[in-house]
Amino acid sequence: MKPYKNQGSNELHTDIVVIGSGGGLAAALAAAEGGAKVTLLEKRKVFGGNTALARALLAAESPVQKRLRIDARKEDLFKASMSFSHWKINPDIIRTFINKSGDTIRWLEEMGVRFQDVPNAYFNQVPRIYHLPEGYGAALIKVLVKKCEELGVTLLKETPARKILVRKGKGVTSILGGSRDKKVMISAKSAIIATGGYSGNKELLKRYCPNYTEDAHVHGIPHMGDGIVMAREAGAASEGLGSLLSMGPFFTGSLQVGIVSVEANTIWVNKRGERFADESTHIPSESANALDRQPDRISFSLFDETIKQSFIDEGLLRGHHRLYPPGSRMVDIDKHLRKEVREGRVKVSDSWETIARWIGADPEKLKHNIKAYNDSCDRGFDELFYKDRRYLQPLKNPPYYALICHQAFHGTTGGIKINERMEVLDEEDGIIPGLFAAGNDTGGWASDTYNYVLTGTAFAYAINSARIAGENAAEYINR
Repeated sequence: MKPYKNQGSNELHTDIVVIGSGGGLAAALAAAEGGAKVTLLEKRKVFGGNTALARALLAAESPVQKRLRIDARKEDLFKASMSFSHWKINPDIIRTFINKSGDTIRWLEEMGVRFQDVPNAYFNQVPRIYHLPEGYGAALIKVLVKKCEELGVTLLKETPARKILVRKGKGVTSILGGSRDKKVMISAKSAIIATGGYSGNKELLKRYCPNYTEDAHVHGIPHMGDGIVMAREAGAASEGLGSLLSMGPFFTGSLQVGIVSVEANTIWVNKRGERFADESTHIPSESANALDRQPDRISFSLFDETIKQSFIDEGLLRGHHRLYPPGSRMVDIDKHLRKEVREGRVKVSDSWETIARWIGADPEKLKHNIKAYNDSCDRGFDELFYKDRRYLQPLKNPPYYALICHQAFHGTTGGIKINERMEVLDEEDGIIPGLFAAGNDTGGWASDTYNYVLTGTAFAYAINSARIAGENAAEYINR
């Protein structure tokens, strides 16, 4: 059935309602493959959510890895996930998700998704787990939409879900959706929540996330937490609310300037003019944690003319994924820097005093800290944070550059409490019959620091948890 807008008041009858069309498309497809009649509700004008913006997804023991002779075992990924989180996450959810991941790559390939490669997302990443679909997440969404159409899934755009009606002891009975003047009531035996978290809901962010500030940049679609709110109203318990998929320091202007702002040969200072981290860290969530401890969660990336010229002549040291790999020469960086100066996000001066005043720091303190760093470079040893000596390059050749950076996040983690079948649980850990949830609406899969070491986890969890939810919802309605 072709996707269509909600045209007015409707009463529909279906087996399963899926709320959200990022990972939700995988849930709808899996449920339809299980023989269920499925209706999907999407709030926005287009399908895909943040899944359409994603790049690559993690998997273990996939057909692609086997063809490339990559040894990426499920048990190793499970252990790495649990160790990174200090066992704060639900091992049953993680095991089920990782065990499903390789087969999900097969599932996607069989419906037409082509994977370019399984590259290292970061230097010398082992094992190689980062499955890169041709056309990235946007192309994968198109394949899922097409397959849903072929299997008769009813796809409703611009039709937000409003309320999930649950009868005590009997579970899900119906879903109210649509706008005030275009309502739709859908009777159903099951609902799958996949609305992407609450990254755009400032009230919920302030309530649950102590590290959130209003000038934090949402790197993606700002979802409003509709699914979490509806689940809570239906009696669901919560788990892990309050964590962000953090990244930073993050420059909010030109991508090219943003890339050089986190190059390992720059230095980062806070509003007091103090260094606060090893700038060569390559894990965005870890550097974001360091930024969270700084005044107003704002930092400044500093470099001199020599380092700037090295971006042009020698290229990037670390780069930015496959878009700007190491060695990429930033030949247009001067043009982008001039634009950012006009926009007020970059300051250029021959004087550290001027830079300090722009930052808001004491000039003498900033000069002292710059001299201390330059002395460390001359000695080849960083006594503050033990930065790799390969990246210790002094800032001695004016003009000097300062780039203001902020906290940023891809989305939220934590929300609805579920089990490994993606069934929603109540406050007594009892199953709410017929109610399932997936992706960033759920808790139990990520802790307080997002695991960038296992790159592609969020994308993979969105697709795999939704697929698992769809399969189990179909099984539920067929009992």
